[in-house]
Amino acid sequence: MNKLIIITILVFVLNIPFGYWRANVKRFSTQWFLAIHIPVPFIVAMRILGDVGFSWHTYVFLVGGFFLGQKLGSMLMKRVHNHCQQESSCLVMDLLRCIKA
Repeated sequence: MNKLIIITILVFVLNIPFGYWRANVKRFSTQWFLAIHIPVPFIVAMRILGDVGFSWHTYVFLVGGFFLGQKLGSMLMKRVHNHCQQESSCLVMDLLRCIKA
């Protein structure tokens, strides 16, 4: 169970920048699709390497972490763009520009 919690937190953190990216592109575009699906192979790798498996109860945690990370990234995009007037889709670069300003 401890492994599952750690991997869920990693999935959550991994999806924050992708949610930030997704929120700043046109819905159903190629970039939108990539922002959602690029993290998936990494999550599968974490499941395999972490020996968590693919039983039904792991999906509840990991899918929840996935969607919450995407949602938090989207919320961060709105907040950073409102406060710092940044027009990028990269969370790291926008935060660095916001700190310098």
